[in-house]
Amino acid sequence: MLYRLRREDFGEMMHPGGVSPSWPVTYETLAPYYDRAERLYSVHGAVDSDPTEPPRGPFPHPPIEHQGRIAVIAERLRELGLHPSHLPLGLLRPGEPDGCILCDTCNSFPCKIRAKSDADVCTVSPALEHDAVTLWTNAYAERLITNGSGDKVVAAEIIRDGQPVRAEAPLFVVSCGAVNSAALLLRSANDVHRDGLANSSGLVGRNYMAHLATMLGAFMPPRHDTVFQKTVAINDYYLRGPETDYPLGHIQSQGRSNATIAKAGGPPAARGVPTWAYNAWFARGVEWLAMSEDLPSPENRVTLTSDGRIRLRWEAINAEAHHELVALARRLLRKVGAWYVLPISLGVVNTTHQCGTAVFGTDPKCSVLDTWCRTHDVDNLFVVDASFFPSSAAVNPALTIAAQALRAADHIKDTHLR
Repeated sequence: MLYRLRREDFGEMMHPGGVSPSWPVTYETLAPYYDRAERLYSVHGAVDSDPTEPPRGPFPHPPIEHQGRIAVIAERLRELGLHPSHLPLGLLRPGEPDGCILCDTCNSFPCKIRAKSDADVCTVSPALEHDAVTLWTNAYAERLITNGSGDKVVAAEIIRDGQPVRAEAPLFVVSCGAVNSAALLLRSANDVHRDGLANSSGLVGRNYMAHLATMLGAFMPPRHDTVFQKTVAINDYYLRGPETDYPLGHIQSQGRSNATIAKAGGPPAARGVPTWAYNAWFARGVEWLAMSEDLPSPENRVTLTSDGRIRLRWEAINAEAHHELVALARRLLRKVGAWYVLPISLGVVNTTHQCGTAVFGTDPKCSVLDTWCRTHDVDNLFVVDASFFPSSAAVNPALTIAAQALRAADHIKDTHLR
């Protein structure tokens, strides 16, 4: 799912739970890199009826059309006065002999035929075709070592195949995900950086965000033959609700589910439900995701225990808006034909879409990174993943991570590697 942040996401927005802060860059700053990222990740979409779509050119590839029951639901949503739109999907060569087959295991599973636009397929594997690129596997970055003055990283201490290795380089880029990037910086504390590397602001690990997300199961008998159902979005309530002046969030159809996913991803009680019961439900149902913006709080944070383990503290902020969105989604789905609509994520809290633990900005006192994702405190250290997000918005973050990575890479090429 490769969405651009909405134009409004880059500015300050008020929510019932607090303020979503503005970004130090605008939508126009990232727009050309969004274009490049969409080409790189083979995004299929349409500039159609989405009321929140920012100004943009056409997608690199046409949308994946709605199938069967999803097409019927989309039409019924339009009859209700809504604007169902095509989800921007990263898929490789759908319909071609060696391409995506639009199967029912796209959600939650790796692609056996490597036709899903993930980082391995689209960037890492192609990079390895160049002799200058080496990939180490089974390697754990334990800490970063600076020079005596602490203004440059000179080496990384790595455990590779169980053995310690010291890797030296003139430039270091950390891209471990928001939780593990923060943990690596905290583990790298030294006499100069006593509270963690690049942490003069005290913000490394703080302001952790993850979307408020509820999976919904819409029971719509009889059995249906829609195989690939993750194609439709509802963004009518992204910027404001039907009776409110504040944002509620984003609704999207999900890939087909099954008993294996439900039992593996649910709490212990879910594992006791018979497989046949799950399969009977999923054969007649459509899965949906209601997703709202989480808001930054310095108390939601990544820390390390005394023995070096990662501890994550997170409490949902902006839950009121999310509950409104879930209730609204359930009413909508009943209006378009669902007999029952039930939350099926069963209260499970995950770390999907984690962001915010090394926020970027222009003031070193209020941010960890500059607008190119270079740390304010260490000249040759970049953190390029969702750690830099000042806010989480309410759409999937992957394309924004990729766009900012391309932007940071251009900057590195033009400055440090010049």
